[in-house]
Amino acid sequence: MSTRAVVVSPTYNERENLETLVRKVLALPSSIDLLIVDDSSPDGTGQLADEIARREPRVKVLHRSVKDGLGRAYIAGFKWALARGYDFVLEMDADLSHDPADVPRLLEAASQADLALGSRYRDGIRVINWPLKRLMLSLGAAAYVRLITGMQFTDPTGGFKCFRRGTLEAIDLDSVQSNGYSFQIELTHRAWRRGFRVAEVPIIFTDRFHGTSKMSGRIVREALGMVWRLWFQHGLRRSPAPPKPA
Repeated sequence: MSTRAVVVSPTYNERENLETLVRKVLALPSSIDLLIVDDSSPDGTGQLADEIARREPRVKVLHRSVKDGLGRAYIAGFKWALARGYDFVLEMDADLSHDPADVPRLLEAASQADLALGSRYRDGIRVINWPLKRLMLSLGAAAYVRLITGMQFTDPTGGFKCFRRGTLEAIDLDSVQSNGYSFQIELTHRAWRRGFRVAEVPIIFTDRFHGTSKMSGRIVREALGMVWRLWFQHGLRRSPAPPKPA
């Protein structure tokens, strides 16, 4: 039986990027589906996604009536994918900062691990079009997460990932509390502390050229507090459980 994979991409006012995103995902060598999770974008992203889905059967659309955060959108998408029997579920930004051409590499890594993380900082810094202040904030956040939690990943805050089905099922999506920037940290920590195998894959990150970033001071503050809560949830331990059997 062949494996099935789907890319989950939440959208809010991403109309300018959507056609390019779809074209690049559908051009991948593997037959990978794309789920657009739209939070009632006022710019018509959801309507455009519906138009594309009518002519492209590999494009699916999940509409949400309110905009209540990136984490909630991803969880809705993950549940949709699990209910439809997908073996691998990827998360990828819709603003093209993540290159769809890297999807096969993440899938390959996830075939040998339980979670594959796309890393901007593995074997060097691979970030394009970021101001120095934003880069320093991201590098500092990664170091902060490593210090508090013990997770020794180069890019624990990154949002380009590939989960095996069993990993997502074990994470207990209904109990995930974070929603913004810290959502990425929490999901990786939940997998890591349960002893799942986590692999890092070097990627090139290119900041968006169209649209507006959703980053805010509130999202950063949420992440700073979340790290301490994860540490306490793990019993003040800074090492994972014994690895899961292959």
